[in-house]
Amino acid sequence: MPTRRDELAANLMDTEARIAAACAAAGRDRAELTLVVVTKTFPASDVVELAGLGVRDVGENRHQEAAPKFAQAYAEGARVVRHMIGQLQTNKAAAVAAYADVVHAVDRPKLVRALAAGLARHGRTAAALIQVSLDDAPGRGGADPGDVPDIADAIATCPELSLRGVMAVAPLGADPDAAFARLAQIAAQLRADHPEASWISAGMSGDLEAAVRHGATHLRVGTAILGSRSPLL
Repeated sequence: MPTRRDELAANLMDTEARIAAACAAAGRDRAELTLVVVTKTFPASDVVELAGLGVRDVGENRHQEAAPKFAQAYAEGARVVRHMIGQLQTNKAAAVAAYADVVHAVDRPKLVRALAAGLARHGRTAAALIQVSLDDAPGRGGADPGDVPDIADAIATCPELSLRGVMAVAPLGADPDAAFARLAQIAAQLRADHPEASWISAGMSGDLEAAVRHGATHLRVGTAILGSRSPLL
C-alpha cells in the first residue's frame, strides 16, 4: 500500500509534468517558474514530507493554521520558504510578520504599514506582492487595479518589505486566459515604475496552464498535489 510520501511524490511528478508541458507550449523555460505547494488543512507532517521531496516553497491561507504548522515543520527540519497567500487582516499582520517570507495578498496601504511595523519589531524582512482584484466578487480580496500604483509606492518606502510583483485569483466561472492576460498587463504597468517587481503569482490546480501562458512566475498549487480537502475545514 502506498505511503503518504509515495502519494505526494506521484502527485508532484504529475504536476511537474503539467508545468513542463505548459512551459513547452508557451515557449518558456521551466526555471522561470516557482511552484508554491499550498498545504492548507493538511498537517505539518505533509510539509516535512514535501521538503524531503525537494519542495522549497510552501503556502498557507490562514495565520491561525500557518503559525503552528510552520513552527512544527521547522522543528522537524523542513527549511522551506513560507508564503502567506490568503487575505490578511491588519490586526494579524504583526503576528504573520514573525514567520512569513513572502506575503502575497497585500491590498491596502494600511496593511503595508502594519506588516512593516511587525517586521521591524521582529528584525525581519519579507517580500510583498500586491493582490489585484480581477472581479467584483465579495470576500475574495484584492485591490482595484487603479490602486496598485499607490500601494506599490507605499511598499517601496518600507525597508522591511521588498516589492516583488502582483498576485491574483481568476474569477470563478470566468475564462482564466482573459483574467491572467489582464493581470499580465497590470504587471507590465507596475514594472514600468518598479522594475524589480517581476513576479506574477497566478494559477492554481485547475488553471495553471493558462497562468503559464500569460507569464506567471509563481504557481499556487494545492489540491493537485495534496488531494481533496475536507469540506469541514
